[in-house]
Amino acid sequence: MLSRRDLLATIGVSLATGVVGCSSDAPHVPSLPDAAEPTDAAEPTDGGPFLEEVDFFHGVASGDPLSDRVILWTRVTPRGDVRGSVDVRWEVSNALDFATLVTSGNVVTNAARDYTVKVDATTLTPGTTYYYRFAVGTTRSLVGRTRTTPVGSVDRLRLAVVSCASLAHGYFHIYRDLAERLDLDAVVHLGDYIYEYPTGLYGNVRPYDPPTMTVSLSDYRRRHAHYRRDPDLRAVHQQHPVIAIWDDHESANNASMSGAESHVPATQGAWRDRRDAAVRAYFEWMPVREQPDGRIWRRFSFGDLADLVMLDTRLWARPMQLPRGSPGINDPRRTLLGDDQERWLLESLGTSTARWKIVGQQVRMAALAPKYNTDAWEGYPAARDRFLQALSRMRTRDVAVLTGDIHTSWAWDLALDPFDRRAYDPRTGVGSIAVEFTTPGVSSPGQPPEAEADIPGLLRDNPHLRYGNASKRGFVLLDVTPERLQAEWFHLPYGSVEQRERRRTTFSAAWLTRAGANHLTPGGDPTQPRDNPPAAAPWEPV
Repeated sequence: MLSRRDLLATIGVSLATGVVGCSSDAPHVPSLPDAAEPTDAAEPTDGGPFLEEVDFFHGVASGDPLSDRVILWTRVTPRGDVRGSVDVRWEVSNALDFATLVTSGNVVTNAARDYTVKVDATTLTPGTTYYYRFAVGTTRSLVGRTRTTPVGSVDRLRLAVVSCASLAHGYFHIYRDLAERLDLDAVVHLGDYIYEYPTGLYGNVRPYDPPTMTVSLSDYRRRHAHYRRDPDLRAVHQQHPVIAIWDDHESANNASMSGAESHVPATQGAWRDRRDAAVRAYFEWMPVREQPDGRIWRRFSFGDLADLVMLDTRLWARPMQLPRGSPGINDPRRTLLGDDQERWLLESLGTSTARWKIVGQQVRMAALAPKYNTDAWEGYPAARDRFLQALSRMRTRDVAVLTGDIHTSWAWDLALDPFDRRAYDPRTGVGSIAVEFTTPGVSSPGQPPEAEADIPGLLRDNPHLRYGNASKRGFVLLDVTPERLQAEWFHLPYGSVEQRERRRTTFSAAWLTRAGANHLTPGGDPTQPRDNPPAAAPWEPV
């Protein structure tokens, strides 16, 4: 089991390099050149002169926006069979021509950080769009576009919600669609950003690099690097800040604090070592703000309109999943979040003064009959009951839970006992405490189209289930105003993810919850984008 102290030690190695912070078919996703493959080097190799012959193969990214700062990210690839340190210049401007800089600085990276660069750019203005770029010598990166969060009175928020991107199952058309939606405030990624499987084991549309199961630090670094060579993934990162959490496939299938369903210690070594490697590579390659204890649960404020609380239901404190029917499942001490994260979550919701409280997390919270999945919250019923009971006691709620993981689309009322018609009435919403929206996979497969015939039966057997689509890939667009929070599902035609030729998403359904109602009603037509959003970052270097 990896303790928080172990996590701290892991991240401390990265922080010690000085990178975090600032100073003042297969050709579609090509593999890294052999000379640039990352290594497991644990110490800086900065002897000799700084390297200046580099490339920016992996694009740029931003994330974890706050009102006065945002994380900026890139990765440099040294040319040729050389190793050393690289001095990277970064710049932030209000304008695409970079005639005037808002802030800038230099940061050094090397093999100890896999040549990734992460800067927490500060002293920014709330609710403002910025452009940023990196340079080494005369070589420049793409220009990125990002946005800080607003403060004070806010009248509208638009978030895209995604999860589950199996590169082996097809192409990331969803990411390209989102890159072209320039009015988004941010993209929320609920995990399974990468998959750990070897080529051909789970999906066979595109091969992986490395072609083997990811187990070591080098494996995870190479897999992240391979994903970042995808042009559609690079595009969404270039245009929007991303607020991300991990799920299981960033490490191993059905991962927990102390092991994973698919981890075999006899051949793959100690789970602790594998988890260390996965966590370290994730922090290197993702534009997330690293915390001293390795936590990814954190909070974002969008003025008085919404607070977004992001959780870790996977690695922080989850004990191993138990088989269905196991007596231990109902142990009142059994937790999904851990006592500290659970306490922080309830305090965050209870003290929030925003109209809407949005909870981004990984696995299904709502009960589902007759299905049963002990990897979801129903495998930890005492934890779910504590959360819902605490919500029921709050004077003001207006809570929406966002869920990924299961590659399908659902809208739920959350009630203490949704199957007791005396306690919950789906016609009026009496008894509903909050709502839950499940986003489909970006490319990971749902059920075959014939499974749609089962939806009417599921709706009948689950009165709190208001909408479902079991087969199509897509995303959820969350449009938030002081009066209502609306979730809109956009889907690709079935089978289009497997084709390189791009197909665009179309609107499928909308469900909303009105302020003070705490339950779902049909949402009607999709909301209109904002007028005149800030200009896109150019798709090519300038």
